[in-house]
Amino acid sequence: MFVGDSLSQNQWQSLTCMLHSAMPTAKYNVTRIDDVSIFEFTDYEVRVMLDRNVYLVDIVKEKIGRVLKLDSIVGGKLWKDIDMLIFNTWHWWNRRGPSQPWDYIEVGDQISKDIDRMLAFEKALITWVGWVDSNIDPSKSRVFFQGISPSHYNGSEWQEPRARSCVGQKEPLLGSTYPGGLPPALSVLKNVLSTIKKPVTLLDITNLSLLRKDGHPSIYGLGCRTRMDCSHWCLCGVPDTWNEILYNFIL
Repeated sequence: MFVGDSLSQNQWQSLTCMLHSAMPTAKYNVTRIDDVSIFEFTDYEVRVMLDRNVYLVDIVKEKIGRVLKLDSIVGGKLWKDIDMLIFNTWHWWNRRGPSQPWDYIEVGDQISKDIDRMLAFEKALITWVGWVDSNIDPSKSRVFFQGISPSHYNGSEWQEPRARSCVGQKEPLLGSTYPGGLPPALSVLKNVLSTIKKPVTLLDITNLSLLRKDGHPSIYGLGCRTRMDCSHWCLCGVPDTWNEILYNFIL
């Protein structure tokens, strides 16, 4: 089960396509129950699922409005007893305005209109670590974290200041170092993961994805020219590499 935002969906779609291409004659069903999408190979009793959960922690409707609860993971009931879990969050943590799906943030007994988003991200990850340590049996479930998937909206980061987005990018960066450096969220994630007691494997896909400024849908995605997409990834493409890494960890 993939648990996370649309970048988790990107990887889930990639994996189901790769599995289907490996077994093209196998019977399968695709269903959706609430926020969970299920791709099932019926002949093999294999299910590859996606739980769309962008913050991992809970958002609850209360009298004051929608409250993002950084100390609470009620949704984790769905994740228990899954053979393999691949978590992800970050993409939505800086959302503001109409696309922000909460009105208040709650930490302990404190309710705020807003707090530093990097701090909020860290506190949510700490809550998730607590959930894993309390609920995961390593003999039954294997846990991965997808890492931080980068975006390419500022050409100055890859030494092409005239480029305001990924549109028109046809080549990856050469070498193994991204000129703009790694996103700060990755350091926060690694620091929090270092505190976990149960085994969790980081799919450290950030740097390799940073080099692929050419790998986004750009104006050729769902929104076409009205919606530039330099956050998600083309399929076939970069998420296939993420799944190759996942595959090798599994082996």
